[in-house]
Amino acid sequence: MKSTSYLISEFFLLFILMPVSLAIDYPFWLKGSLVLTGFAYILWILKRVERISFGIKKQLDWKSFWKRMFITGIVVMVVTTAYVLYEDRSALFYVPINNPALFVIILFIYTFLSVWPQEVIYRTFFFERYKLLFQSKSLFVFINGIVFSLAHFFFRNTLVLVLTFIGGLLFGYTYLKYRSTTIVSIEHALYGNWLFTVGMGQMLAFPGMEN
Repeated sequence: MKSTSYLISEFFLLFILMPVSLAIDYPFWLKGSLVLTGFAYILWILKRVERISFGIKKQLDWKSFWKRMFITGIVVMVVTTAYVLYEDRSALFYVPINNPALFVIILFIYTFLSVWPQEVIYRTFFFERYKLLFQSKSLFVFINGIVFSLAHFFFRNTLVLVLTFIGGLLFGYTYLKYRSTTIVSIEHALYGNWLFTVGMGQMLAFPGMEN
């Protein structure tokens, strides 16, 4: 199950064919079944083949991680706030101010039911499973950005694709640096939750985020 031909076929099926298929109009229950089956397969491979443990690693360099998060976080906050002010000033912090209960529910759902599975699939599985296929670290991260963006193709929104491509580059770099699902999930959750906070939730198709 680790031959080059098998890995390439698996990569194409999981990271190209399946995400593209979700943008096609067919029953939601079938889409959900495919996604759940794919996720179960990924968890099985990680546990039985790659021998990956999901416990929090000891001796992680939390200091350098939070230092990096502080710097990039400021950049993200400034850029996204400026974007919302430019596009729709009325959307700025609209949901947390006007519907705080829904806002908290959305942050919880996003963090635990969206971020963690995405990081298991697109960082832990992707980088541990396909490391033999890519000799270049830069190319590895670049391809990760592309497939992570492709995972959001069903939104059919150019800005979402751009943001997720950039996010894929950032998260890919973080995972390769720390080799920690926990750390990259924290980074992903903080950036994503900030987008909902600042007023960009509507473009990410989250219910109730409209102003």
